[in-house]
Amino acid sequence: MFRPFAQASLALSLLMPAAAGAADQPKQLVMISFDGAHDNALWQKSREMAAKNGAHFTYFLSCTFLMNQAAKKAYQAPHQKQGRSNVGFAQSDDEIRERLGNIWHAHLEGHDISSHACGHFDGRQWSEADWSQEYATFHATLKNAWKGVDLEEPKGWQDLVDHGIQGFRAPYLSATTGADMISAERKAGFTYDASLVTKGPAMPVEEAGIIRFGLPLIPEGPREKPIIGMDYNLFVRHSKGEEDKADTKEFEDRAYAAFKEAFDKQYAGNRIPLQLGFHFVEMNGGAYWRALDRLVSDVCHRQDVSCVSYSEAIPLIKARGKLQPASTSGL
Repeated sequence: MFRPFAQASLALSLLMPAAAGAADQPKQLVMISFDGAHDNALWQKSREMAAKNGAHFTYFLSCTFLMNQAAKKAYQAPHQKQGRSNVGFAQSDDEIRERLGNIWHAHLEGHDISSHACGHFDGRQWSEADWSQEYATFHATLKNAWKGVDLEEPKGWQDLVDHGIQGFRAPYLSATTGADMISAERKAGFTYDASLVTKGPAMPVEEAGIIRFGLPLIPEGPREKPIIGMDYNLFVRHSKGEEDKADTKEFEDRAYAAFKEAFDKQYAGNRIPLQLGFHFVEMNGGAYWRALDRLVSDVCHRQDVSCVSYSEAIPLIKARGKLQPASTSGL
């Protein structure tokens, strides 16, 4: 079962001045996120990593992992058959109970709980009504999650579901320029979206009332060929998407070198926030999670670095006056 950790408070560190010699520089922000957020062992592992390093993460949750077999039969994504999900469903009520505990304690520890929709379908062709349908299913699933597995929900859960889930990331990073998705996000109460891909680390842009973030292309490997800063993309490049534990150390070192190079460039330069994305799957023998652990352990303790959630990053970026309308951003 879940184990509560002491909340890793960043409030003081966010207000502290930068290290001597860099007083005119803003803090370097690092935003780590996880898509899917299902495996309970990795919930524990990520929370422990964050607590150890004073970091806050963002968890983009797929809501089918809170659906038991009875709920599975009722779920129907837009243009899909009833009871279908690209990422499956929870295997048991006990699994859901443990996952709910991890979600709630992660929230109490200061992490972002955000939406990754439900069944992980490509919404590139979805209408505003389609997106709204999926968002409504996500909301209803979380509203009733504890009751659905015969648990008494903690005080504050309904407030989290109604007001605390601020962000969304589209499965497959699809619909990156979709006006229908943005309109549906706004109506659903989201304030930020993290579905874009940018040419390199970039400031977010504001589009129709939604603050839009993008995972950057970063140089990787001996030829420093750009790749999206996400574990799955590294997995495909390194081993063509096939599990290869024999070369796990090589893959870890390559991933860490790419993450660290991307961090160092911004840290020594304009201090544009660095965003990196992961999944609750330890691909290639856990190479990319180990690379993440090395990066977080190295940089998050620095006085002029803050490893923050997306919602924590937004006011800090606004304070820098760097938020621009999407039409003028050039992204």
